[in-house]
Amino acid sequence: MSKKKEDKKKDKKPSVNPKLEGFDVKIDSFGEIQTSFDIDRINQFLNKEVEDKKLKDRDDLKDIKKKDEEE
Repeated sequence: MSKKKEDKKKDKKPSVNPKLEGFDVKIDSFGEIQTSFDIDRINQFLNKEVEDKKLKDRDDLKDIKKKDEEE
């Protein structure tokens, strides 16, 4: 590959959900994950936006989601 093609791939940012705009993940020299968002904020987003296949048959799941949305 030429350098121009490699540079274009590096400059191109992935499309993200608007609620996660500015989210960045890096791994430091010790192998620790560093994020620009608090882990609680990430978990809250995932709970609202992503369906958990293991929990989809639970009857109380709708109640839990409603409670989280109210907060």
